[in-house]
Amino acid sequence: MQFKDYYQILGVGKSASADEVKKAYRKLARKYHPDVSKEPDAAKRMAEVNEANTVLSDPEKRAAYDTVGAQAWAQGARSGDDVRPPPGWHASGGFGGREGFSQHFSTGDAGQFSEFFEQMFGRAGPGGAGRAGQRPRRPAGPAKGEDQRARIELDLLDAYQGTQRAIRLNAVKRNPHGQPVPEERTLQVTIPAGVKAGQLIRLAGQGQPGLGGGPAGDLFLEVHFRDDPRYRIDGRDVTQRLRITPWEAALGASVEVAPPGGQAVAVTVPAGSGPGRKLRLKGRGIPHAQTPGDLYLELDIALPSAVTGEQKAAWQALAAAYSGFDPRYV
Repeated sequence: MQFKDYYQILGVGKSASADEVKKAYRKLARKYHPDVSKEPDAAKRMAEVNEANTVLSDPEKRAAYDTVGAQAWAQGARSGDDVRPPPGWHASGGFGGREGFSQHFSTGDAGQFSEFFEQMFGRAGPGGAGRAGQRPRRPAGPAKGEDQRARIELDLLDAYQGTQRAIRLNAVKRNPHGQPVPEERTLQVTIPAGVKAGQLIRLAGQGQPGLGGGPAGDLFLEVHFRDDPRYRIDGRDVTQRLRITPWEAALGASVEVAPPGGQAVAVTVPAGSGPGRKLRLKGRGIPHAQTPGDLYLELDIALPSAVTGEQKAAWQALAAAYSGFDPRYV
């Protein structure tokens, strides 16, 4: 279904008080009321403002709406984006099946609300029945909560050594009356060594709460690595730049390299190496019990400046030794 961000429509924060919601509604009503507004889309905007106020000014509707919103906002959803319904949605016929939800609307209200609103709270009819006059359906029994997904950003070193992280989540819990209410949680998460970009870390029972005594869903953390100019990451393979001198590239050399997450190692640079050449260190990429990645050292030739007379003479001697060398026609 297409999500409606009622907080965005009213221009208030998700923790706004009832008084703040009321003030925001009155301000927008003065701006968009069709009888006084000169805005070209005043009627449409006024309908959205009315709908948002209808939900956010009612504590029970707002709590139910936040159940959907918590999942939508975690996915970065905005008004008009498609979102999945909350746990047990189809079993209970939306939130319209709960007593008291549809009784606030008259038959004349039908058509004033969006499809999203009607899917959540039902369309009022005579006697407060649900959509299309049907009797509200009751939950079929315990239902597991929806799984949730969140993003976690790590440094490359975390993948080599593992780490502990504290993450904060906007979640939903059920109060003693069984109603969904928003809450903020902090979880201590163990990141194992060997994770790679795009991998999902499962935290059992940390997703949306279940219905009717059902178990909570799971939380899946999707791994992303922070940008680091020193490294490029491809799966479990890592590419690291290795700067060498012109004479090391030409003559060959043994140089010391400090790979991520490990002690320095000696690497042989073959004679005649050019910039961009890659040296492979097997198994030195992101670790894994069965198939660890490889570390690739990409050569970059650093040119020293010629400042002193001795340095200039050295470059001049080099130029004389290669008098027939023209790099533009190599």
